[in-house]
Amino acid sequence: MVVSAATSAPTSTATPKPQAENSGFSGGDFETFLKMLTTQIRNQDPLNPMEGSDFAVQLATFSGVEQQVQTNDLLQRMNEQLGADSLSSYSEWIGRKVRTTGQVYLGQDPLIMNVTPDPTADRVVLVTKDSYGRRVSSEEIGKGSGLVEWYGVDENGQPFPNGLYSFTLESYRGDDLIATNEVASYSTVQEVQRNSGKITFMLDGGATASLSQIDALAAKSD
Repeated sequence: MVVSAATSAPTSTATPKPQAENSGFSGGDFETFLKMLTTQIRNQDPLNPMEGSDFAVQLATFSGVEQQVQTNDLLQRMNEQLGADSLSSYSEWIGRKVRTTGQVYLGQDPLIMNVTPDPTADRVVLVTKDSYGRRVSSEEIGKGSGLVEWYGVDENGQPFPNGLYSFTLESYRGDDLIATNEVASYSTVQEVQRNSGKITFMLDGGATASLSQIDALAAKSD
């Protein structure tokens, strides 16, 4: 059963910070260059010594290589710092509700979801899928848009088992399916993780969501 709800949540955009890329000379290349320069000076032909201008070019090149190595070290430290900041910047999300198109946990309380059917539809069906992506319910709902409460009961009034579910909305005109879109639901963030540079949000009941699956962040509750 779906019942309209009159609450709303502010949206929030979050863009992951870019990571610096390593490039140029490494420390090993710097040491190799120093050895090559020293060997060249030591073994130059005494009857045809290196011109002063050539030597100046070599020194300038040496200085450039040294600066590049130092720059790479700085970029590496910045990259590590950016990775730490990208995780800590989401610490305030813990304990707050986010709106996600990923799976959410159905427990004792109804789920709040945002439905947006095609405005030209004359019939709208809410499709429920279990944690394996299997279609377990198709329920005809109203044609309005906005936040609704889903109580997790089937067409016979029997409650669905507690677990993870996802939802899609099918819009029909007559017997023709004219649009299908994912339905976003609200769930509370329990933990934020960063693996291989990617942020993952751990939600109620073991559900997870990537940043790309979240399109709204609810205000803090008092």
